[in-house]
Amino acid sequence: MTHLPSRHYQAPTPALRTAQRGLSLIELLCSLAIMALLMGGALPLFNELRWSQALQSAASLLETDLHHARSLAVISGRPVRLSIQAPATGGSCYVVHTGAAHGCRCDGHGQAECDAGAELLRLVEQPVNAGIRLAPVDRSILFDGGKGTVTPTATLNLIDPDGRTIHQVVNIMGRVRTCVVGGSLGGLRQCT
Repeated sequence: MTHLPSRHYQAPTPALRTAQRGLSLIELLCSLAIMALLMGGALPLFNELRWSQALQSAASLLETDLHHARSLAVISGRPVRLSIQAPATGGSCYVVHTGAAHGCRCDGHGQAECDAGAELLRLVEQPVNAGIRLAPVDRSILFDGGKGTVTPTATLNLIDPDGRTIHQVVNIMGRVRTCVVGGSLGGLRQCT
């Protein structure tokens, strides 16, 4: 009868034990604490960046809609209006429409009501929870279809929760100049 050589168990060497070692609980907790501190310091910057982008986006949309309203007036040969309002539900909105000065009104729920003879062309809302609001103006802006001019000229103000304000200055020819009040914002120039 032949005997097979016996195999003996050999304990792992210290070099093998250190290679298999993971993080200890204390090391993991220290890493989490450092990450929490870094995130806590970065959070206000992310919030500021978010509001800055939202404000610039709303300003860009308003400028585009002002140019679009003027283009619609010139193409159709009839007057087009932009009316800025503050619905009873809060927030702000504007409507691009034909007809009388306040022939269309937004209700704050994504809908607009228009009087007879007025036609809704565009509705944009800034809900109260969006944080960005467009300051209402007393008169609607009229884009003349024959001349392509704007009456009255206006300064439209978009405001974020931190009080930063972007002015959209509309001249008589319907051109829009954008500037920021009190501080810098994404490369926009200061209002003078």
